[in-house]
Amino acid sequence: MNDSAVIDEVLALFREQAALWTPMLDKSHPGWMDAVHTVKGAARGVGAFVLGDVCAQAEAGTRSLGDVRNALDAALLDIAAYAHERALRSLKG
Repeated sequence: MNDSAVIDEVLALFREQAALWTPMLDKSHPGWMDAVHTVKGAARGVGAFVLGDVCAQAEAGTRSLGDVRNALDAALLDIAAYAHERALRSLKG
């Protein structure tokens, strides 16, 4: 799909949800496995395949929650860069 308004809305929702997921990405949180699974699906849905793969590896026990948090941070930085680039393009007209 190439509808920029829909893309922007989906990415904004992903960023909002990330704020809820982040505190759950800790072994002391009882829902950490559910959070990893949810992040995996959401990441793949927005095209953040590296994050989705890291989540799958964490579910399998081959990656840590720290790796998931780092990959989530990287995906959020990519989303912010994308939003910034789109904003700059809109100013250029």
